[in-house]
Amino acid sequence: MKGGGAGLITDMVIGIVGAFIGGFVFNLIGFSASGLLGSIITATIGAVILLYILSLIKN
Repeated sequence: MKGGGAGLITDMVIGIVGAFIGGFVFNLIGFSASGLLGSIITATIGAVILLYILSLIKN
């Protein structure tokens, strides 16, 4: 099945790098996320930031 996604490995790398970016951004603004839910939120926000930056570079 052909799709428009980046692929499993790329998605995993984006998630991991996004988690680092999210942790860095949260640390900069003074927030602390603890527990599983906090980690998921941090990683999600970081991945969204990374995807936004990548979309700016592609265009």
